[in-house]
Amino acid sequence: MIGILKKVFDVNQRQIKRMQKTVEQIDALESSIKPLTDEQLKGKTLEFKERLTKGETVDDLLPEAFAVVREAATRVLGMRPYGVQLMGGIALHEGNISEMKTGEGKTLTSTLPVYLNALTGKGVHVVTVNEYLAQRDANEMGQLHEFLGLTVGINLNSMSREEKQEAYAADITYSTNNELGFDYLRDNMVLYKEQCVQRPLHFAIIDEVDSILVDEARTPLIISGQAQKSTELYMFANAFVRTLENEKEYSFDVKTKNVMLTEDGITKAEKAFHIENLFDLKHVALLHHINQGLRAHVVMHRDTDYVVQEGEIVIVDQFTGRLMKGRRYSEGLHQAIEAKEGVEIQNESMTLATITFQNYFRMYEKLSGMTGTAKTEEEEFRNIYNMNVIVIPTNKPIIRDDRADLIFKSMEGKFNAVVEDIVNRHKQGQPVLVGTVAIETSELISKMLTRKGVRHNILNAKNHAREADIIAEAGMKGAVTIATNMAGRGTDIKLGDDVKIFGLAVIGTERHESRRIDNQLRGRAGRQGDPGVTQFYLSMEDELMRRFGSDNMKAMMDRLGMDDSQPIESKMVSRAVESAQKRVEGNNYDARKQLLQYDDVLRQQREVIYKQRQEVMESENLRGIIEGMMKSTVERAVALHTQEEIEEDWNIKGLVDYLNTNLLQEGDVKEEELRRLAPEEMSEPIIAKLIERYNDKEKLMPEEQMREFEKVVVFRVVDTKWTEHIDAMDHLREGIHLRAYGQIDPLREYQMEGFAMFESMVASIEEEISRYIMKAEIEQNLERQEVVQGEAVHPSSDGEEAKKKPVVKGDQVGRNDLCKCGSGKKYKNCCGIVQ
Repeated sequence: MIGILKKVFDVNQRQIKRMQKTVEQIDALESSIKPLTDEQLKGKTLEFKERLTKGETVDDLLPEAFAVVREAATRVLGMRPYGVQLMGGIALHEGNISEMKTGEGKTLTSTLPVYLNALTGKGVHVVTVNEYLAQRDANEMGQLHEFLGLTVGINLNSMSREEKQEAYAADITYSTNNELGFDYLRDNMVLYKEQCVQRPLHFAIIDEVDSILVDEARTPLIISGQAQKSTELYMFANAFVRTLENEKEYSFDVKTKNVMLTEDGITKAEKAFHIENLFDLKHVALLHHINQGLRAHVVMHRDTDYVVQEGEIVIVDQFTGRLMKGRRYSEGLHQAIEAKEGVEIQNESMTLATITFQNYFRMYEKLSGMTGTAKTEEEEFRNIYNMNVIVIPTNKPIIRDDRADLIFKSMEGKFNAVVEDIVNRHKQGQPVLVGTVAIETSELISKMLTRKGVRHNILNAKNHAREADIIAEAGMKGAVTIATNMAGRGTDIKLGDDVKIFGLAVIGTERHESRRIDNQLRGRAGRQGDPGVTQFYLSMEDELMRRFGSDNMKAMMDRLGMDDSQPIESKMVSRAVESAQKRVEGNNYDARKQLLQYDDVLRQQREVIYKQRQEVMESENLRGIIEGMMKSTVERAVALHTQEEIEEDWNIKGLVDYLNTNLLQEGDVKEEELRRLAPEEMSEPIIAKLIERYNDKEKLMPEEQMREFEKVVVFRVVDTKWTEHIDAMDHLREGIHLRAYGQIDPLREYQMEGFAMFESMVASIEEEISRYIMKAEIEQNLERQEVVQGEAVHPSSDGEEAKKKPVVKGDQVGRNDLCKCGSGKKYKNCCGIVQ
């Protein structure tokens, strides 16, 4: 074990030695940089940018750029980065994590790699845990960057789209991790490229990197919206479907399980719902509800495909016959069955877009981070984010006194001892910081101190601005501050001059399940070589002690006749606690790793959809893409209707009905013509006819309008299907562990089923786009619309809602009436193709 530790330590030492050489190069440049005037120093930025365009790299510029920033920081901020801060900056520039102890100046350190990488003009993001810190750092460090001629932006939740675009266009952008993630998701929901706010993700430096990439790794960012599936519409569709007659108003193919309205059925629907054209884009939702109602009544059978149990529809696994609780059919089929069976229709909110911090930050070209405590999670940072943790030496030696844990029999004994210790230190004038794991503990100690007449502050993470004031007072003479563990990170406790002799006393009221959080609390004392003392008080009734075998020790304390006021101070207990923490950390890492494996399935799918969406937004002409979709749709339809080995069993009539209903007009494709062809030959004449009809449609309107119509259709279909797919994947994920498949790996099942569902969604997108392109009537004033208004789950979205333009309608002829032009055709097959 010692050998392994030495090896790890040696690796870190080698990195420090290597960086020390670069620091010496930077120091050597000081004599040439120092004499420069302010204007000459600012001029260096332009010089560096020109050198980059001529082929030099940011690595080549590092020593000189760091020397320039150091001199500028001295002039503008009155702070000169130490050698260890230069090392921290080098580690960050190389895409690693700089572990720098509290008070060592991480914020100033970050300015070095931020400046260097911002010279490329691709944008640098400085990420903080809350908006107070983002604003503070942007205001303070922004002065330095602006002095050197770079632009600085701050990205806040309350900003408008235009303000965000300006913030992201800056060379350096300060933002919270939440806001970056939500902006990325929102950018992939917009309908015009001018509405995007982010640029491609280039380089990010994450402050408190362990908090964001480890503690919050399992929290997905979600933009949700109420699904536009009014329960009323399901009930109307259900009532309508009950009136339909088989063969006459709908056709059902037993082999393919395909059910669809016939011409008579379409006419009946248009009369029932008082509309002109069921295939109009305005009626996408209605058509979808009718189709799902048909499937619910004709394809899905009670006690075969599903059962009704306690007022809920429960799916039956077709292979095992087991009930699949927690699973729901996607695309509104489940709600349609609920309407059919007369049970309550569940209209849950729908996830429109989601991503975890793990997957968002892995998209950056280069990623780095700073924290005081990362070494314990080094394996996770290396394996998941490909970042090494480099422990940067402190500028002055740490002289803090970290005392061994004191263990009490009961919680009552422990808290009495904690309060007694606080009172004694308070009397001496020593500032005390009390760390608690839970808010309840903070309140309990607060009450006990109030009874003793000790004035104190309570710090929690709710008010970031007040938090900074409390932290500023926490190092003053006689100050007592009670804080939950995470509160106050990012703000240093500076000692008053009259207490430098004692230093800060940090008292921990129990061990956290992570050593890292305990180390953060300890690190509050003894900053920059100050004195300080840290002491943890534990009891046998603490959560961690209860979970990991405190019974033996409790029995030993009983045998020794120890009462509540007598602690034991034992290295053995401290080691046992540390080993328990390692086990919990290991379990938590495994859980995060598993989350990532599951989320990677959706990540790959999300990347495909978002990339294609981006291409659609930037493309001037989608016709080629749509023709490809039509070809795939036709080939699938042909394969589905000709899958039997014996030719007599092929369902050519079903194929022709499908084509007439969904893609072509009656008579375009004849049954007898197709019967003369082999399956592999059938697609060609059908596709040729489709392209002919597409050309006819093109002639009837200006090209610009046709191109916009294509985009409207593609966005509407892709966005609807994708949000339904995310919903289905959510249900699959929830239900996958409930399956009692024995030795089958749930992750493998999730990957396989998720892939099959994605393929099915892509096919469904292609089919629906083809149908609307060929069948929808085109309005003159087309407008792209969001499928659902999304809202960020925690910080809310910017709430901008596009104003809908009024739809202008002229005199209209009934869709099935004879056309007034005298052709003898129905209006829908003649002049009604364009409205």
